[in-house]
Amino acid sequence: MQRDEFLQQLWLDYIHCHPDTGALSLWALENRAEYCVLVTLNRPPYQAQRLLPALYHFGYRRVEHHAMADRGILANVLSPGSDDAWIVLIELQLDTLTQGPRQHLEALINRSHPQDSRGQNLLSRGRPWPMPDWATYQQLHEAHPLAAWLAIMGPRMHHVGFDCQRLGHDIAEYADVVAEAGLKQGGQTLLPISPMLDHRYYACCTQRAVFAAGDEHRVTTGGLALVQKRLSGTHERAAELLLPQHTRCELSA
Repeated sequence: MQRDEFLQQLWLDYIHCHPDTGALSLWALENRAEYCVLVTLNRPPYQAQRLLPALYHFGYRRVEHHAMADRGILANVLSPGSDDAWIVLIELQLDTLTQGPRQHLEALINRSHPQDSRGQNLLSRGRPWPMPDWATYQQLHEAHPLAAWLAIMGPRMHHVGFDCQRLGHDIAEYADVVAEAGLKQGGQTLLPISPMLDHRYYACCTQRAVFAAGDEHRVTTGGLALVQKRLSGTHERAAELLLPQHTRCELSA
């Protein structure tokens, strides 16, 4: 697999999960995302340590590696070295969860089929374990929203970010179109955002999900972000400025 195919698989999986976003006519087909936020967890074979070699194979280079203890995550920021989308790989640290929720999530992971636990497309293959029941989902959501999200989605792209300046219009124009499509702007607590960016996160419309006992509930399964550099003269990509320096605890390895 090459990088173009990898990014295409990520995008197709994303719009399959979020058809409302895929239907937006905000950007021409040749305009690519500024960055993709991928979420996984620190249990084999889905931990970042196992996934990073595949991303290196696609030509990505890790330029930042940060611990965010208050959010229970590690963040790996990867540069494509080109105009392609940057990657922000978020790894949920299960050991930051209390015992009950952690064991529930580990029990799901342990039920993954071996065939769904190998290959370079672990981040676009879909949920590799059975769907949890609604009560488990609620318990996980109370413990950590990202744990609940992983339980029903599996390791994959959580949201995509678009740089409005690179798309050719002001962020306010795109924000109006997104709002007209019914997407609601809301707080995004997955990552801290640098004040150097105008950042607007929109949760995708809720999707009907069938849980293990057969009951159906509507849940939010991702979103999209619009970003724009506040100082247009800076040479960095918007993705390079995404995480604020003062909130990051950079790891040496």
